[in-house]
Amino acid sequence: MTNKIKSKYNRRRAIECKIVERSKKNPGYCKYDITIAELDGTVHTQPAYGKDMQDALSRLINTERAAKVEGKMEKNPFIFFLVWMTVMAIPVVFGDMHDTPWFILYLFGAFTAMFALAGWWQNYLDKGKK
Repeated sequence: MTNKIKSKYNRRRAIECKIVERSKKNPGYCKYDITIAELDGTVHTQPAYGKDMQDALSRLINTERAAKVEGKMEKNPFIFFLVWMTVMAIPVVFGDMHDTPWFILYLFGAFTAMFALAGWWQNYLDKGKK
């Protein structure tokens, strides 16, 4: 549903939020239909999932933010590589552990932590959708 209405606000607005159904696989989570008014006047409805309306809205915002970051990372993967190399270089620059086994442990730990964080974030965004 897309309507052209002149917006008098300088930010996007959630103008309506309705509960649609309870999640069958994740008890305590619900599906909401959120109607959003954009700055250009268009109005559209988007599904969101959460324990309550505030949680559903915050998840929707986080999902949009993650999609925006993913788009930037796909356009320029060098940013992710730069961040990864910075994380890996911290003990070399600030510590004296490049000749010890702790350096290898740090590298594996940082690498594992980055992927665990990415997996946790994706799980958080997908929670309640099923």
